[in-house]
Amino acid sequence: MIPRGKVASYGTVARLSGFPHQPRMAGYALHHLPPGSGIPWHRVINAQGKVSLPGAGGDEQRRLLEREGIVFIRGKIDMKKFGWKRRL
Repeated sequence: MIPRGKVASYGTVARLSGFPHQPRMAGYALHHLPPGSGIPWHRVINAQGKVSLPGAGGDEQRRLLEREGIVFIRGKIDMKKFGWKRRL
């Protein structure tokens, strides 16, 4: 699970799930999570370090990430600083 204060790209989630060339599949799965699932969907962003949800969903995602201490600069997250590095 992606820890609090860190983010991962859809591509990273897909790769770790065994579907290395299917980032859209990861996004689809996250989009269809049931309410209250406990999965930290808001910690998954696009490869450019941006929130990719439209409208209010993106606003909510940004708010949740900022609450965890993640900083946006010109709409982007510094992946070197906030990107999750999974330890094996």
